[in-house]
Amino acid sequence: QVGLLDLELNQLTKALFLALVALSVVMVTLQGFVGPWYRNLFRFLLLFSYIIPISLRVNLDMGKAAYGWMIMKDDNIPGTVVRTSTIPEELGRLVYLLTDKTGTLTQNEMIFKRLHLGTVSYGTDTMDEIQSHIINSYSQVHSQNSGNSTSSTPSRKPQSSAPKVRKSVSSRIHEAVKAIALCHNVTPVYESRAGVSGETEYAEVDQDFSDENRTYQASSPDEVALVQWTESVGLTLVNRDLTSMQLKTPGGHILTYYILQIFPFTSESKRMGIIVRDESSGEITFYMKGADVAMSTIVQYNDWLEEECGNMAREGLRTLVVAKKSLTEEQYQDFESRYNQAKLSIHDRNLKVAAVVESLEREMELLCLTGVEDQLQADVRPTLEMLRNAGIKIWMLTGDKLETATCIAKSSHLVSRNQDIHIFRPVATRGEAHLELNAFRRKHDCALVISGDSLEVCLKYYEHEFVELACQCPAVVCCRCSPTQKAHIVKLLQHHTGKRTCAIGDGGNDVSMIQAADCGIGIEGKEGKQASLAADFSITQFKHIGRLLMVHGRNSYKRSAALGQFVMHRGLIISTMQAVFSSVFYFASVPLYQGFLMVGYATIYTMFPVFSLVLDQDVKPEMALLYPELYKDLTKGRSLSFKTFLIWVLISIYQGGILMYGALLLFESEFVHVVAISFTALILTELLMVALTIRTWHWLMVVAEFLSLGCYVASLAFLNEYFGDFHVTGSHYLFSHFVSADVAFITTVTFLWKVSAITVVSCLPLYILKYLKRKFSPPSYSKLTS
Repeated sequence: QVGLLDLELNQLTKALFLALVALSVVMVTLQGFVGPWYRNLFRFLLLFSYIIPISLRVNLDMGKAAYGWMIMKDDNIPGTVVRTSTIPEELGRLVYLLTDKTGTLTQNEMIFKRLHLGTVSYGTDTMDEIQSHIINSYSQVHSQNSGNSTSSTPSRKPQSSAPKVRKSVSSRIHEAVKAIALCHNVTPVYESRAGVSGETEYAEVDQDFSDENRTYQASSPDEVALVQWTESVGLTLVNRDLTSMQLKTPGGHILTYYILQIFPFTSESKRMGIIVRDESSGEITFYMKGADVAMSTIVQYNDWLEEECGNMAREGLRTLVVAKKSLTEEQYQDFESRYNQAKLSIHDRNLKVAAVVESLEREMELLCLTGVEDQLQADVRPTLEMLRNAGIKIWMLTGDKLETATCIAKSSHLVSRNQDIHIFRPVATRGEAHLELNAFRRKHDCALVISGDSLEVCLKYYEHEFVELACQCPAVVCCRCSPTQKAHIVKLLQHHTGKRTCAIGDGGNDVSMIQAADCGIGIEGKEGKQASLAADFSITQFKHIGRLLMVHGRNSYKRSAALGQFVMHRGLIISTMQAVFSSVFYFASVPLYQGFLMVGYATIYTMFPVFSLVLDQDVKPEMALLYPELYKDLTKGRSLSFKTFLIWVLISIYQGGILMYGALLLFESEFVHVVAISFTALILTELLMVALTIRTWHWLMVVAEFLSLGCYVASLAFLNEYFGDFHVTGSHYLFSHFVSADVAFITTVTFLWKVSAITVVSCLPLYILKYLKRKFSPPSYSKLTS
């Protein structure tokens, strides 16, 4: 990935390249195109090549690596991993944050809260009633079967074989709990103890089924919550393999069910099913559970499901509808043959398999509606409020019901208390979408809640209008979103607004959204590490995003902008000096400084102080978190723009001109003094300019400044020995004399005052201007730090 800052620097580098060509052409033109002018043109291109900041890429990449290291070493956001070294600055320029709900804003720790049977509802305070019903129903079954010594396992409920009469509450509870205990993909796992394998054989069932030694594993935390709840009311899943599962009744008896078929949950079907055969009675039952939108057309007619789903969703509960269908042996055999045939077909296999399964999914008996609660993560509310104050617009994209999503949006303060919520009515045609968009257009400053289906219709007919309206909202909630829709929304925002987007999620269904965004953040959650591994940054909790953006994002962007412009300034100033030098000496294409000085200038003489800008900060972390409004300034991109670039160009031209003309004016008899004076003044000017740019001093910055100065002073002595016997005519003569014959001159008072005078003239006006700017037009953050 390429960040916005890199793209901006590329534009500036192109401008510098054009400046290089233009300057070279001007020099050749002023020369009068004498002799082999094209050779002189290439000479000038090489002489002024320092205008192109080749070291910029190296400095920036090293800086990005340093930012990544700082983020991972921050004790306030433990466990954060930086998986990219190219876009840490993007964290400081985000306008849209697209977040998942489950596991991102919430803990993804499901707690069973509600069981609804249509006529009666059970909450957390009445679960003991369910437990007593289960104990009674199984004790009755066992007492009836105690005379039959054929099996210790009970048969199915006696009332199920009775004619169609209204079932008692007890029998309905029993059927519902049994369905929840059987219809899932959960596997009980036992820790191995004292050499006994956790994978218990049937013979070892009794000795290893201790409750404290059992843990449940499943791909979905919802399923684990349901199975843990059935265990709490007395019906415990104790064993499962590919072909069977075993339940333990409150009386300690083991019920065995053979798994005949299993239809796993998919994000398209939004339901899962299982066909089991009771070992004792041989009865075959098809159980199914899923989202109410998928199940409402499958179950028999009822007048309460839709209303109760809405009620539970308004409480913030995740709902699942559970249903069953009893199958005869003939019905199952017919289904199995058609199912196997469909699985063997070569063309349209998935469609044919789905069609066969759908033939079973008709007129199913509705057993119950379950509600599980997913609690908010710690500090989600203050974090969302901070992001909102920072000018970041938050979009919540979730697969949950509209009511659940709306409830979470309110409870998490994604939508502030005084804001209205506009719920976009379901639309299916172009006309409906047009009317609903017009109704929405009349609303002001209200959050939008829209379902995935309605969104699809709007984007199909009125893409531009919808995105324009939605972008004006302080918050948007998209519910019933598929993973592909999530990624599509990210791309729409990028395309229509041109602003930087960030996606944050925790599951495999968020990966497409995370990868589509300019900056992807993954949370290591209960759903595995797919999102965390696919993202650019991985965090452990949602609240860490506040510090990641406000502190590290801000610092990374500000530092890289300063570093990039300073590296350009470093090349421009020496190129200006070369241009002045050539102009004075009749546009001769002769280098001012030779080999080692030019290499040393960009490396040991100035590298440490310039790179130390990656430690600079304009605002303390505590201030950046306390006043998130400061983040708004960053999104405008004022730290690096053509305006700031032109200011640095003017500074470079001024300083380069002063240094060169000053050295030419002050040299006496020997021309070699120009090189000595101008180069020393140039190094001092660069060190002073770094000091001028720094806003908050760090002890390493001071070390870098003195280290560079020390390296320069020491190199005079070393180069003296190295080039002592080096005598060549022409321009090389200058350099050899600068480091050998000129050592005596360098140590004189004359040299020192001349260098000091030039350096003061080149830097003092800039220091005065900076002081005046701070005095009369201070930056917004200075009012907070004073």
